[in-house]
Amino acid sequence: MSVRIFITGGTFDKEYNELTGQLYFNDTHLHDLLEMGRSRVDTEIRTLMMVDSLEMTDEDRELIVHQCIHCEEDKIVLTHGTDTMAETAKVIAEKVTGKTIVLTGAMIPIKFGSSDGLFNLGSALAFAQSLPPGIYVAMNGRYFTWDNVRKNKQTGMFEELK
Repeated sequence: MSVRIFITGGTFDKEYNELTGQLYFNDTHLHDLLEMGRSRVDTEIRTLMMVDSLEMTDEDRELIVHQCIHCEEDKIVLTHGTDTMAETAKVIAEKVTGKTIVLTGAMIPIKFGSSDGLFNLGSALAFAQSLPPGIYVAMNGRYFTWDNVRKNKQTGMFEELK
């Protein structure tokens, strides 16, 4: 069975406007990343939204939950902005059971060329195929359970709470 990939935006898919210096969304880079990483994982990809996670609403999270519940795949990767990734993971964990869902993102936009996004995506795909049902966050080559993770804003790394 294939892995479902849901796209929500975040730094992962941001682009840089050289004239204004601002980051913005155009389209997802996920297809290019899978090709660049030479992935042979059977995937079904769907863009749910393209938002910065700091601007994600309760309604956005409900849409994510709805899509996770109703997709036929039981292995899901969700690309997400890093600032509120743990918050979304908690909402999903409260409402979705029986599926392996891995949230991942990037600290540096893919378009910058030296992004961690490709590595995080590959890790998330591997974790989604190998971990038991549950809700996880995958960043920096590690996975964390939804209830034991936070983004350390001083170091820019994800870490365990306990």
